[in-house]
Amino acid sequence: QAQLLESGGGLVQPGGSLRLSCTASGDVDSSFFMGWFRQAPRKERDFVAAIRSNSIYIGDSVKGRFTISRDNAKNSVYLQMNELVPEDTAVYFCAAAPYYSTRPNFYRYWGRGTQVTVSA
Repeated sequence: QAQLLESGGGLVQPGGSLRLSCTASGDVDSSFFMGWFRQAPRKERDFVAAIRSNSIYIGDSVKGRFTISRDNAKNSVYLQMNELVPEDTAVYFCAAAPYYSTRPNFYRYWGRGTQVTVSA
């Protein structure tokens, strides 16, 4: 079992930045991919980014604006979001999987999500 806890969401104006954090406890360790997904109302849960060691994957819709990083000592993953646009509005979920995938059903553990709203 593992628990993932996200923080850092909120309301931001278009063009602004936010940094999301996720800390894992329990069975998630540095051997896991840790990633971020997002889900807007009435839409599917979409892949945003994932990281394990030097392997980093960024979704096409956020490439060039979002970066993912990790601190294994803190068992934490971070999502730095820049140049935010209203289309980035969604609930952002932290997830962990033993191997890489962009498909949500491959991820074993999930956080409860944090709301990000981009609006003037």
